[in-house]
Amino acid sequence: MRILFAVSSLGSGGAERVIVEIASALARAEQSVGVLTLSGAEGDHYALPPGTERIALDLLGESASLVEGLIANQERIRQIRRRALEFRPDVVVSFVEQMNVKVLAALAWAAVPVIVSERIDPRRHRVGSMWTLARRLLYPRAARVVVQTESVAHWARGFIRTDRVRVIPNFVRDLPGAPAWEERATTELLAVGRLDEQKGFDVLLRAFAASGLAAHGSRLTILGEGPQRPVLERLAADLGLAEAVSMPGVVKEPERWMARCAVFVLSSRYEGFPNVLLEAMAMGCAVIATDCDSGPREIVDDGVNGVLVPPEDPDALAAALVRLMHDAELRRDLGDRASDVRQRFAKPAILQQWEGLIREVVMDGKREAR
Repeated sequence: MRILFAVSSLGSGGAERVIVEIASALARAEQSVGVLTLSGAEGDHYALPPGTERIALDLLGESASLVEGLIANQERIRQIRRRALEFRPDVVVSFVEQMNVKVLAALAWAAVPVIVSERIDPRRHRVGSMWTLARRLLYPRAARVVVQTESVAHWARGFIRTDRVRVIPNFVRDLPGAPAWEERATTELLAVGRLDEQKGFDVLLRAFAASGLAAHGSRLTILGEGPQRPVLERLAADLGLAEAVSMPGVVKEPERWMARCAVFVLSSRYEGFPNVLLEAMAMGCAVIATDCDSGPREIVDDGVNGVLVPPEDPDALAAALVRLMHDAELRRDLGDRASDVRQRFAKPAILQQWEGLIREVVMDGKREAR
């Protein structure tokens, strides 16, 4: 098979990592794999396996006006079509909503089946009216639409044929073993994610302040980068937390931080299927997560392998922080049970679902071409 993956970039996001993992598995199975991005290759965070064809269009950039944006997107669609057809794929697999729309538009009437994957909750994640309309018009043309949770699948089945909607969750990536409990710090709180409104780090900072834990020596580290850094830094200072909060940016191995924290916190307003929550639980962390749309409830069994709190509720989050930080035995019990995600979301099983779906679509395409 010849399989072409398409995504805006190979930056440090979860969708990009999943594409690289699927591409690597297919390359090991001796399939011909290519990865097309709108970005150039110089900003790649993830490395592709040897033999993978890298198609970097280098067409990302801000537009000064709506007209310029429309012209730029027409050129992107034209280049996607040209370079994709040059690759001669049996199937194209696209990730993330705007790229999905561009790929479906580019390959309309090209006799190449396209699988698109939503990586975040489309009911909450706003992409603008034009992109929303384009998705409604073009997604029904996809060979399959992959979502990560049953709740998002219900949304998709509202306008896409039921047999074309598939649920494939994220997997736990390869990680070292969870450390012995005694090796963990007793005062360290950790959060990981892009510094933007979706991740709710402003709520986390307010909860940390309300908990009073900083006065007793606790520290909060937030790993990641994004547009809200100045806002969050100012908020931490205004709350008197400047000395107790650190934001070191993107790190290569967040699992090292997960291995030593006392509690991991996911404070998101909404999600897709959060990789960082899976990874923290796999590393044996006691976790607190917002019961947001969508994902955490399909990973965390409240009170069994983690704690769920309402989203955008700093008081509830503060109470959960205090409860866990003051109860080492509870942290240990939750962390021990959290690591079951390694079996529930094992990488070989999830990759097998992706490979099976790709083969199914390719075979369907060959039958339709006869």
